[in-house]
Amino acid sequence: MNKILANLILFVVLSLPAASLAEQIDGIAVIVNDDPITNYEVGKEQGDMEKALAGNPAKKTVDDGQLREAALNSLINKKLITQKIKELDIKISDEEIKQAIEDVKKQNNISQETLVAALNSQGISYEQYKAQLREQLERLRLISQEVRSKIQITEKEVRDFYSANPEKFKKEESFRARLITLKIPADASPEQRKRLTEKASAIFTEAKSGKNFEELARKYSDDPSAKEGGDLGTFKKGEMLPEFEAALMKLQPGEVGEPFATQSGIHIVKLEERSQVEGQSYEKVRREIEDILYKKKSEERFNQWLAELRKNAAIDMR
Repeated sequence: MNKILANLILFVVLSLPAASLAEQIDGIAVIVNDDPITNYEVGKEQGDMEKALAGNPAKKTVDDGQLREAALNSLINKKLITQKIKELDIKISDEEIKQAIEDVKKQNNISQETLVAALNSQGISYEQYKAQLREQLERLRLISQEVRSKIQITEKEVRDFYSANPEKFKKEESFRARLITLKIPADASPEQRKRLTEKASAIFTEAKSGKNFEELARKYSDDPSAKEGGDLGTFKKGEMLPEFEAALMKLQPGEVGEPFATQSGIHIVKLEERSQVEGQSYEKVRREIEDILYKKKSEERFNQWLAELRKNAAIDMR
């Protein structure tokens, strides 16, 4: 463990009452390759997890036992990673730490004084922050060395992903339409429904004969779009209610569809435009797909690598 963080933990332990101190020193939860993890560390990790879950609805499905088990597994994984870093003699120089901090300040557009003040407000000293940053960079270097450097993304994988996800990258069909709706009251009698059906048929006949659809919508439609001449704007395929999309799919631009009924009323649609929204070319999104696949493979390989570490480790649960 990093010396500064080890001293910090020791300081917290020494601040406890005498009885609690003895309990924490003797309370070893697990030994990982001869390195102990104390009940105190597990409790602290569990507390951090509880804070991270605060406000998350998923927290209600996790009891204390499950949370403690998750905390214990997290600490075992961290311990194994720390041991591997030591075994491979991975070191981060002071200059690399300095550069990383400069990058943080640049990305967040803050000064050194602002950074220190922000850390202090969270109860973290600047030296503790540097120690944490060093550990993070050591882990990133380990993962890069042991996991990411061994990952390859082939041209076929990228093209297969592109072909399998047309909704993400390829062309999309869009519609611009107008609508006339005759609302059917919830308590409408059969006679009322009949009259509305006949009225819709008459409006359809007018529209088919060349009568201006916008004027018909303003005159007859009960839909909020009536004041705009029934204009519904532009929709992509899949964004409309199935009944409306099915009606529009049968039409060519300029055509008016026959009346159809839904629970809300009787509808007449006119297709104004039907077009293809140009998608992104393979070359344009190739790098994006490579990043998606690389991240997915990295996560899978890291989990396999970590599982192998655990399999070969001596883990003694107390």
